[in-house]
Amino acid sequence: MGCSAGLFSIDLAKQLLQVQPNSYALVVSTENITLNWYLGNDRSMLLSNCIFRLGGAAVLLSNRSSDRRRSKYQLIHSVRTHKGADDNAFNCVYQREDNNDNKQIGVSLSKNLMAIAGEALKTNITTLGPLVLPMSEQLLFFATLVARKVFNVKKIKPYIPDFKLAFEHFCIHAGGRAVLDEIEKNLDLSEWHMEPSRMTLNRFGNTSSSSLWYELAYSEAKGRIKRGDRTWQIAFGSGFKCNSAVWRALRTINPAKEKTNPWIDEIHEFPVPVPRISPVSAVTSSSESR
Repeated sequence: MGCSAGLFSIDLAKQLLQVQPNSYALVVSTENITLNWYLGNDRSMLLSNCIFRLGGAAVLLSNRSSDRRRSKYQLIHSVRTHKGADDNAFNCVYQREDNNDNKQIGVSLSKNLMAIAGEALKTNITTLGPLVLPMSEQLLFFATLVARKVFNVKKIKPYIPDFKLAFEHFCIHAGGRAVLDEIEKNLDLSEWHMEPSRMTLNRFGNTSSSSLWYELAYSEAKGRIKRGDRTWQIAFGSGFKCNSAVWRALRTINPAKEKTNPWIDEIHEFPVPVPRISPVSAVTSSSESR
């Protein structure tokens, strides 16, 4: 299921737990780069060799009331968006043979990937927004939508709700610098909100579906998770898919007790400066991938 499989599996486990009382569900997310390693010279396929890294995480879910006192989080919402009916979305991340004589198999990334990811995110937050946003933000969004669609007032820009009013923490799939830059811009997030995602990409690379758990572990290791805090996890993956999960912290996380946290031995070294992708270099990269 690609990089969005972690949250896809969380949603599946949630549905299973709704019909199986007093049960546990174990969700294991991992990335195995060996399977899709590309040995050819097509630049659009070589990119995946550069950004993906091995990684893994496991999450234990329970619907037992007795487990609430020792649980970290409660799953509040999960929203899945699949754009596979659109050929452009389906083919933007696609495993195929290259055009060389030896027909090497690799994952091709389309130059339209960012635009398609943006459309998938827009569809996802349109469903998620009414579930989490304050009423004031919902009214502003609805008013601009009516003005643009019903009264055809095109000069009014689409209103992007302030999701910082709904969430304290953001875990955005560490798919690459361009992805993080674009989401930071579109959702008007601060560097502090983006820090877990950027540091995860810097330290561990793109570990596919497990990257979101590395990001959540970063916030825990920094001592940022307080009781009642809400965290929004956003995952993107081939298909093309955009999945969301909303968690509420049931207790304050003490970093000193997180012995299995992957950051705990070096968290004092972060954050570190990371380069941003300028518009010029982004255009150059897209041209080269063609």
